[in-house]
Amino acid sequence: MANTALSDMGRYLKEMVNLLEDGQRELAVEVETGSLSRSSCPGPLQGDGQNVANICHLVQELMCEDTEDGDKQSHNRLQSVGQNGHMALLGHCLTAYLSMLNKDGFRKLTTRILSDTTLWLCRLFRYENSSAFFHEDDREGLVRVCRLVLHTLYEDYASEGYAAFSSAQPIIYQSTSSREGLGQHVCNQLGLALSSLCTVPCNTVFGSQHQMDVALLEKLIKEDLDAGKLPLLLIANAGNSSVDRAYRLGRLKELCVKYSMWLHVEGVSLATLALDDMSSSVKRAVHCDSMTLTLGPWLGLPAVPAVTLYRHEDPALSLAAGLTASQPGEKLRPLALWLSLQLLGNEGIVQKIRHATDLSKQLMERLKTVPSIITSVENDVSSPEVLFRFSQETSSGAYNDLLEGCSTEDRDIMDTFNRWLGERLARLVPVGGVDVVELEDDGTCVRFNPLMTAAGLGTQASDVEVLVEKLLELVPVLSSTLRLREEFRREVQRHSPFLSLMEDLAWPGLGTLRYNPQWFADVLEDKQLQEVEKMNCELMKKLQEQETSILFSSGPEYGTARDRIFVGMATEDLVNEDISHLVNTVAALGREIEEKGKLFENMAEVVQRGILEAQLQLQKDSEKRILEEGVLRQLPVVSSVLNWFSPWEASVNGRTFNLTDGLLDSTEPTYSSKDQTSALHLPDTPTTLSSRLQGRKLFLHSEDAGTVTNPGRDSADTAADEAGVSSMPAAALNTNPFSPSSPGPPSVDADQRPEPHAGPVVRQDDSLTSREGRLDPTAR
Repeated sequence: MANTALSDMGRYLKEMVNLLEDGQRELAVEVETGSLSRSSCPGPLQGDGQNVANICHLVQELMCEDTEDGDKQSHNRLQSVGQNGHMALLGHCLTAYLSMLNKDGFRKLTTRILSDTTLWLCRLFRYENSSAFFHEDDREGLVRVCRLVLHTLYEDYASEGYAAFSSAQPIIYQSTSSREGLGQHVCNQLGLALSSLCTVPCNTVFGSQHQMDVALLEKLIKEDLDAGKLPLLLIANAGNSSVDRAYRLGRLKELCVKYSMWLHVEGVSLATLALDDMSSSVKRAVHCDSMTLTLGPWLGLPAVPAVTLYRHEDPALSLAAGLTASQPGEKLRPLALWLSLQLLGNEGIVQKIRHATDLSKQLMERLKTVPSIITSVENDVSSPEVLFRFSQETSSGAYNDLLEGCSTEDRDIMDTFNRWLGERLARLVPVGGVDVVELEDDGTCVRFNPLMTAAGLGTQASDVEVLVEKLLELVPVLSSTLRLREEFRREVQRHSPFLSLMEDLAWPGLGTLRYNPQWFADVLEDKQLQEVEKMNCELMKKLQEQETSILFSSGPEYGTARDRIFVGMATEDLVNEDISHLVNTVAALGREIEEKGKLFENMAEVVQRGILEAQLQLQKDSEKRILEEGVLRQLPVVSSVLNWFSPWEASVNGRTFNLTDGLLDSTEPTYSSKDQTSALHLPDTPTTLSSRLQGRKLFLHSEDAGTVTNPGRDSADTAADEAGVSSMPAAALNTNPFSPSSPGPPSVDADQRPEPHAGPVVRQDDSLTSREGRLDPTAR
């Protein structure tokens, strides 16, 4: 019956995983098309429950949930569950099932699982005669080992706790290249003060810049001993998650033996202990006191625990330190790994690790042929991790000499470009698994670590070739942009004060600029700042409408500056003349927008002034008309009788406002002739710079000389561009839109018409009239 139950569990698990994967692909299509509608808000628990299909559908929706930045491609990075993954998932299901066994059966089963897994790992990674501790957090093994050392060196630690450290303060040593926050986490979990953590710098004069300075370490140990402190433990790295560096573990082990310290080693390079051709520096790790292995990423096994192998002869102290499992759930923790190791076998495990190292070797060899790409001096053919970065300099000089010869600003720019390079490669080749890493000495680098990503993403040799091809496409873009940045800076400064160069070293592109109107000053009010921001936003939209090979944006989404324009990367075929033309175009479009704003502001001001003047004149005419009609026509009853016997014929008395010259005239000629004799015709829309550039690339190269040409431009326009002034129509540049020489829109009339008298009070109907009709001045 047990066999039937286990078979049913495995079959049911496989069906559930297939259902989730199929539904994930369907929902991915719905996310792309935008047809998926759902609510992320939690709802109440249903009283009658839900079936399995509905629950799986909910999980699928959560798996395809868009990220905060709106990246709809995030679901594509989800790893598919293969045969090995199914076995690991089955192990988690069996953990809950086997916990229902009786005590004797449960004890026999967990003892066998723990013994087998420990034996297999010790032989596989050549770490004989050791014990194993399985933990979910990869830092927990180091914490338990430190507690074990405290119990060993402080006999009263179990009874007195922190008071036992009064005789001698324990000191933990780590390197500056260790994982960020690792030492602080250990101190927090053990209740130690941060003064118990000593960070040892790396080599600065000779040797590797990412290896612990052994001479300085010994000096610090002697100083701590003289101060009455107790050296406790040394954390060494054989290639950690930040940077792959193998320490001189032999020398570190000698220091630990000399001063009775515990040596703990961790890092991705420990995976190569399973290979026959491991490097000599990693091979010395088998002599350390403990090591932590993260088999899940190395073998592509989901949710399997990390393993800490350690050597200690006192099982009682191991139990006191928490290295021996006591709870049923902890005893079954290695079950998933036990099942997966049996499925893979010894050859399968070695093959996965060798495949990852072969990918690193392949990329390292291919990078040697890519121009302007340099690798760290620490990379060698045996390293499972590759670090590279873009540099305008060739690889003829030493890597560190290149870094020392750069200024702080140049290094910041190079870090920005390399960050853009890593992000673009990760987006273009997601199966490659590259990411960006920040190093203290090298700056920003692109990291390829197949030991941590290849098994889960399924990276193959062909993917490495695609990665190199994309890198060959992006390097010329970086080189061209870096070459033209200085030319862009000079051109923007040449257009000062209309254009200002805004320094932003974190922007990967030609640079950032801002258009300044004529009234721009160093100190502006909030309203003026909003006007500048609005003007630059409109300018950016106009630039985005042009068909160009350069992208314009308002900067990163998390940025707060909206009063500038961010100019993107330049293509490799651009030359200095293109940059000059680009900046001239930006300045011309900015002036065009500013002049249009002045036109509308002046027109609104003149119209408002004309309306007020027309209202005053109409009011005076109304008062004059009342005097002409007499007092009797203003009385309620008398006016009706008087108007019956002697009707009063009132003439239409209004005003017409000419937008061309800004003058007010009487409407009497208009109503006497029943027509507007001076018919005005709207002029044709002037050909502006934007209309001439619409649907046309800004930069077109001639095949013969490679010079920049713009079809449709005459020699005068070209000369104007070379002088830094863009050719614009006279009508668009005229600051006085109401001059007689410039054509204008039709005139607007203001007339006054009498209503039939219902009493002695005469009501005036004031209105502005045009050729098409009447407009109420109050509505304006």
